Order: sequence, then C-alpha cells, then structure tokens
Amino acid sequence: MENLLARVTLNPAVSQGKPTLRNMRFTVAQLLELLAAGMTNQEILADYPYLEEADIHAALLYAAHIANARTIIALPLAS
Repeated sequence: MENLLARVTLNPAVSQGKPTLRNMRFTVAQLLELLAAGMTNQEILADYPYLEEADIHAALLYAAHIANARTIIALPLAS
C-alpha cells in the first residue's frame, strides 16, 4: 500500500502544492470528483491516457487516509 501512496506527490511548484498524481498537473481532488460524478475507471483512463489504474487506487487510498485522520477541520456549510 505504501507504494501506492508514493504516487501521490506534494510539490509547491505543481498545482499550488495540492496533492497530485506522480507530480503531474492532475490533482487527487480532480480524480475523486470524476469518480464521484460516476465515471468508471475505464472511462477515466480513456479520457486521460497519461493516468494509470494504480493512480486511481492511489487517490482512493489517499482519500481514505485523510478521512481517517485524527483531526478533521469542519468546513462551514454553503448557504
């Protein structure tokens, strides 16, 4: 699993330091939004051929780690 997490990179010079996949300008959040919108892994890989199946798994694992964090900051709800 740690090998998967190595695909998630944090670089202040790329995408304003947001978590990206393999230091590319494709953020973990972008990938999660595509999945949440209902795209399948196959559709994502067809639309973004530079991504790999392992990138999708890495983004999901990263999100799981964030969700399991001890401290979660509550965001205000939009009105």
